Amino acid sequence: MSTPRPCGQRGLSGARGIVPIDGKTAFQACPAGTAGVYRLEDALTFATVPILRQPGLDLIASAAGDVEFDLECVPLTDSAGLALLIDWLAEARSRQRTLRYLKVPDALSELAKLSDVESLIIPSAETAPVEPHPRQIAPATLFNAATAAPRSP
Repeated sequence: MSTPRPCGQRGLSGARGIVPIDGKTAFQACPAGTAGVYRLEDALTFATVPILRQPGLDLIASAAGDVEFDLECVPLTDSAGLALLIDWLAEARSRQRTLRYLKVPDALSELAKLSDVESLIIPSAETAPVEPHPRQIAPATLFNAATAAPRSP
């Protein structure tokens, strides 16, 4: 019977080419003035979740207040990574803290939608700034063909 290869070498979740990571250096504190904000710079996949879980839990546990994880630099994700994000949310809630995910990559956003957990991962419309849709139509104005000038309704 052969010895099973580590998951990262099997190509699960596209992780074949990913270099082994160090969970403690995967999170980078954001610049001064943004306490509680950390940027995650590694993949969130089946191969990396066991390494990233505890460092994320430690950041949540040591936070004095709310925590934000910036996901902009996450190069690859799969359902295991999505499950980890939900696990971290549960941990934050159990400690009466708020955990928010910033700059969620499109692939992760689509996976969250498909899994019907988008509201947990993506900032809600109430907390996100609202910008008008570029195709939003202005209020209707009636046009008077006889005078060729617009008039109010």
